[in-house]
Amino acid sequence: MDLVMIILIVIIVVIVLLLVKYYNDLVNLRNRVSNAWSQIDVQLKRRNDLIPNLVETVKGYAGHEKSTLNEVTQARSNISNATSVQEVAEADNQLTGALRTLFAVAESYPDLKANQNFIELQEQLSQTEDKISYSRQFYNDTVLKYNNKCQQFPSNIIAGIFHFETKEYFEAHEEDRAVPKVQF
Repeated sequence: MDLVMIILIVIIVVIVLLLVKYYNDLVNLRNRVSNAWSQIDVQLKRRNDLIPNLVETVKGYAGHEKSTLNEVTQARSNISNATSVQEVAEADNQLTGALRTLFAVAESYPDLKANQNFIELQEQLSQTEDKISYSRQFYNDTVLKYNNKCQQFPSNIIAGIFHFETKEYFEAHEEDRAVPKVQF
């Protein structure tokens, strides 16, 4: 075999190995994005499971606050029915706002604020919110890595050939970006 043929074979083998490496990197990152989204989903499910207990506890003390309780219930339903990242983000923001209103209502009822069941539910919900926040951050970090891999040369060629598409970020709602107004 002559030298040119050996060099050609080595070049082809290197190219094939690079293709395999970039393809596997893209698959790995796509799976990480899916996993990160699943982690958000798990935490949202946990929060949705806690909310009925919280609503029932508040109902016992503040049954006439129907509009607030209905708002929480509707927001919870919206998050269950959301299908895309954007829809989940919007429903999540709606639910967060409804929960803030619910806790504001709870402030008006000293007996409710002192109720051990309410305190435990509020604490569990707070811990879940922290986990959701961490999961969102992890998801967005993973999407960033994946999208970079899909857009950077030479892996963008492999991404194009095998139809790897960039993913959406989990973004905050405009209201959540606003600077809070503090008055004394």
